[in-house]
Amino acid sequence: MPTYVRYQSPVPDRRGRRIGIFGLVNMLGHRGYLSADEEQFRRTTNAWYDATYTNPSNVDPTVYDENPHAAAWFKPSATDLFEPIPGYLEILAAHNVRCERYTSPEPGRVLYEDEHQVVVVPAADLEPVDVLLWLPPKREST
Repeated sequence: MPTYVRYQSPVPDRRGRRIGIFGLVNMLGHRGYLSADEEQFRRTTNAWYDATYTNPSNVDPTVYDENPHAAAWFKPSATDLFEPIPGYLEILAAHNVRCERYTSPEPGRVLYEDEHQVVVVPAADLEPVDVLLWLPPKREST
């Protein structure tokens, strides 16, 4: 049985979602917290991912809309897609945003699947927590 991999916040946001690694870095970027080098990495590497694998929302626009807690997990065979992950983790660490690696042979009920990933509704929360993910508000342009 394959073991799927996901990088995400260990704590939920105010809507109860555990934001994935790309969403966490994108939130920092959209709020203006990334250095020029970090922003360049984010844009370039996000573009590479967009060109390399299918966005499930492009195939099924309702996959996340109708399932707000749905989450994408890498298939273990998608080894080339793991290569840029350390760069994302470095950015998050530099901004004190926690992101952890989770593995599971059965991450939840599959809503979408392709050669690189599955999108699932989690079977259960990974562990109960008393804190929420919080990022500072967007920086004002100066």
